[in-house]
Amino acid sequence: MSPPTAPVDPDLLRWALAPLGTATMLPADAYTSTDVLAWERRHLFAGTWSCAGRDEDLRLPRERPDRSATQRAIRVGDVGVLLTWGPSDELRAFANTCRHRGHELLAEGDGSDRASVVCPYHAWSYDLAGRVRATPRLPATVDADLDLVELPVRRWQGWVFVHAASPLGSAEVPSFGDHLGGLGDLVETYAPEGLVQLARHTYEVAANWKVITENYHECYHCPLIHPELCRVSPPDSGDNYDLPGAWIGGSMALRPGMATMSVTGESAGRPIPGAPPGRAEYLGLFPDLLLSLHPDYVMTHRLVPLAPDRTMIDCSWYFPGEDVDPSYAVEFWDLTNRQDWAACESVQRGLASPHFRPGPFTPSEDAVHRFVRLVAGAYLGTPVGRT
Repeated sequence: MSPPTAPVDPDLLRWALAPLGTATMLPADAYTSTDVLAWERRHLFAGTWSCAGRDEDLRLPRERPDRSATQRAIRVGDVGVLLTWGPSDELRAFANTCRHRGHELLAEGDGSDRASVVCPYHAWSYDLAGRVRATPRLPATVDADLDLVELPVRRWQGWVFVHAASPLGSAEVPSFGDHLGGLGDLVETYAPEGLVQLARHTYEVAANWKVITENYHECYHCPLIHPELCRVSPPDSGDNYDLPGAWIGGSMALRPGMATMSVTGESAGRPIPGAPPGRAEYLGLFPDLLLSLHPDYVMTHRLVPLAPDRTMIDCSWYFPGEDVDPSYAVEFWDLTNRQDWAACESVQRGLASPHFRPGPFTPSEDAVHRFVRLVAGAYLGTPVGRT
C-alpha cells in the first residue's frame, strides 16, 4: 500500500522527476510549506528508517555519564517513541503512549534507569519488553491486549534506527537491509561502531532540511564557498555511486600529499584500519543521516526538521581511539559547516521570494538530482528507495 500523496502540485513535480538535463528543482512549497513538512514528518521521517542517534548517546545522558538509561523517550518525525534496553542489552522501541488513556510514558528527551515502565498518569506499568504488568483498579473481567505497541528498531554500526509510523511486523515496513542496500559495504569498511566519539556540535540552521541535504551532495559551490576545502580536495574530483538502497553519495579525492580533510591536509590522528587512503566518502542515508568517511575519522550530520525554514543538526566526530586530539578535524569542519549554513540560509530566503522558479541542474549536480527524484517520487506515493 502506497502512502498518501503530499500536498504539492503534481504537475510541478513532473519536472523534478525528469531526466538529468531537463529536470529542475522541487517547487518552492516543498521547502516553505508547513503542510508539506507535516506530511514529511509522518511519511519521510516516521514512515521510513530514521536515525534516532548514537546508541551510546541515547544510553548515557550528558548530565549523568555514570548512569546508563534503560528507557529513553524520543521523537521520530511526528511520533513519540520509547526506547528500552533489557537486561541483556536487547533494544526495543514502542509507541510512547500508555494503553489506558494515551499519556506519554516519559516526557520527550527524558531517560530512566528503572526496570519497569510506569505511566505517570494512572500508574499503569509495563516491563522493558512492553508487556503490561499492572493496571490499578481495572476490573479483572476486562479482556484486552494492553501491551505497548512495539515498533521496528535496528542497531547498525553504533546508530539506532526506528520505523515509527508502523507497528512491528507490518507489511508497510521495508527490510532495513533493503533500505541500506549497497551503502552497508561502503560504511562498514570504516567500522564506525568501534570508533570513539571525541567531539559533538549542535547547530540550528535557518533552512529547510532538504536545502541542507542538497548542499551536502554537491561541490559545484565549493570554489566560491570553501577555499580551505578546495586546497585539500579538488572540487571536481570523484564520482557518485549508483547502487541499491535509499541513499545517495560518492567519493572525492584528496590532493597529492594530503592525508585527510583538515586545514593543512595533515592528520593529527592515525589511520582507521582498512580505510582507503587518499579519498573521502560523502554519503547520505535517507532521510536524515549524512556520513562523511575519511582515512582517519568519521563525521556525521543528523538532521532534525524543526520548521519549514529551521533544522537542528547534530554533528559528531569519531576516531580510532581516545588518545587523539580531535581539534584538527573539528576546526576544519566547523569552519566548513558554517560556510555551508550561511549559503543554505541564503537559499532559504530566496526560496521564499514570490519570484523563485525551480532552476535546472548542471551535470555535476547528479547526486542532488537523484535526491530530488527520490523526494518527488515519495511525494507522489512511491515508497522511498523505489523511484
